[in-house]
Amino acid sequence: MVDTHLVMGASGYLGSHVTRQLVERGDDVRVWVRRSSSTRAFDDLPVQRFHGDLVDDAAMREAMRGVDTVFYCIVDTRAWLRDPAPLFATNVDGLRHALDAALEMQVRRFVFCSTVGTIGISADGRPADEDLPHTWQHLGGPYIQARVAAEDLVLHYCRERGLPGIALCVSTTYGAPDHGSPHGRLVSEAAKGRLPAYFGNAAMEVVGVADAAAAFLLAAEKGRVGERYIISERYMTWKELVMTAAEAGGAKPPRFGIPLTVMKAVGRLGDVVGRVLRRDVVMTSVSVRLMHFMPPLDHGKATRELGWEPSPTPEAVRAAARFYLEQQRQTAG
Repeated sequence: MVDTHLVMGASGYLGSHVTRQLVERGDDVRVWVRRSSSTRAFDDLPVQRFHGDLVDDAAMREAMRGVDTVFYCIVDTRAWLRDPAPLFATNVDGLRHALDAALEMQVRRFVFCSTVGTIGISADGRPADEDLPHTWQHLGGPYIQARVAAEDLVLHYCRERGLPGIALCVSTTYGAPDHGSPHGRLVSEAAKGRLPAYFGNAAMEVVGVADAAAAFLLAAEKGRVGERYIISERYMTWKELVMTAAEAGGAKPPRFGIPLTVMKAVGRLGDVVGRVLRRDVVMTSVSVRLMHFMPPLDHGKATRELGWEPSPTPEAVRAAARFYLEQQRQTAG
């Protein structure tokens, strides 16, 4: 018997890859998207489409009717917003509607896309794991606060209301196909030789998007209810990231790194510009902090319990670089 699954947020980067892997496995797949969302990432896939907003409870229940697993990949990642209300409306309030619907429709598993931004920082410098409580919400701004609140909400539903939920703490994803992820644009520009500089000594946790999607399928089968799993392959510097992309694209690499002190100054300037002009500015002190603040992580729990064995992320970066160049050639042709 073929299982039926619902991917919420299938128009997004990670959600589209989860959708694709489920279809390739031979499962019956439904997707939940807004009518205004782009469907480019899954237009070639035989999926059943359900439309609605996160407050449309009736439509959501209908989409979940008869579903085995809900893969929840809806996230608002705009850390630079001056008004935090949209972050909480989507990441927390909208999520609550989905959790209630999942309970009512008695789905077997609810696999939630969380973030490595909910992981604490190790005091002894060792890679952090899932057991570390979060202690730096005041440094992460409203975005991190909303993501921590969302994960806490899922785990609360697991403990108190019997939700069969599992939280995956996913790092920054790279790979192909990528039809417009914000972080992928940096790789695209580097592959095309259009990136003059990189972010100094900043580094982040990364993972190939196909490996991250595979973790969702594994979690639905093997994950323990009420647990969270770090889904990240390695700690990678921005320099290594863009140099890898440039090499894969046969392009001239960025010439220099922007020192962290300069980046912080630019972030503070962005704060001032945002206040004075009353507009959102992408480069703020918080967004700069998130580029370098989070620690190296240990994904051993996902390997032990889920059987997750990710490939080296530089391979995914190279694949993304080649994809962007091919897209450019097709557009030019």
